Amino acid sequence: MFDLTGKVAVVTGAAQGLGQAMALAEAGADLILVDLNEQGARATADSIHALGRHALPVRCSVGDLGQIDALSHQLDDEFGKIDFLGNVAGKNVALGPPEETPIENLQTDLQNLVVGRFYMCQQAGRRMMEAGGGSIVNIGSLASVTALGRGHVTYSMAMGAVVQMTRELSTEWSGRGVRVNAILPAEVMNPGLEQRIAADPQLEVKFLSGIPRGRIGRPDDIKGLSVLLASDDSSWITDALIPMDGGNLAMNGGGSVGPRGNQ
Repeated sequence: MFDLTGKVAVVTGAAQGLGQAMALAEAGADLILVDLNEQGARATADSIHALGRHALPVRCSVGDLGQIDALSHQLDDEFGKIDFLGNVAGKNVALGPPEETPIENLQTDLQNLVVGRFYMCQQAGRRMMEAGGGSIVNIGSLASVTALGRGHVTYSMAMGAVVQMTRELSTEWSGRGVRVNAILPAEVMNPGLEQRIAADPQLEVKFLSGIPRGRIGRPDDIKGLSVLLASDDSSWITDALIPMDGGNLAMNGGGSVGPRGNQ
């Protein structure tokens, strides 16, 4: 079960964090690793080569449709097919109060987090349907289905669109063999979050107060779920919106957690 040998995956944001952890080489897949951080993507590729799998690092901004076209041509030339798309990358601009947010910030977030991801889905979906099937996983956020506050309005609007895109594409494509699901993480540790916590240690305390599991997420938390959704063993799972949140979504805003054991 969960064997991805012979499958080709494209994963964006593969230089670090969730994208790097979503690289499916340990389960047998070959990969195109997409990131603006070319050096980081190469480092991920080197670790995959050590497993005996093929990995091609590609520098690409998912907010630039022309670069996505070039990426698609590389996919066709190098592999000739795609079985899995991990739609992870998409940078948001600075946070800020809604009443002061420049409309350009919203336009940038929609371009990077919605338009670019939709175009990635289009490029992958066409190839998958022609080949008879495939799996797409969009990375959303708890902000896709709940409000975060804290100046996240443009990010949350874009992430809400990612969830609705997932639902619509699954409805349109699942009967043609292409499954589309979304993973909705809560706070997952990455260099940016580490810097924010270093600047304000109370931020981690605030996050943990709403996570019954008792810890911040780790990029590796996505590994098993990604393998499941990429594999044929999840062939009847589509249109799923899967929280990866340590229990955050289930917890009432006025809730509290008891004494913690081992995490």
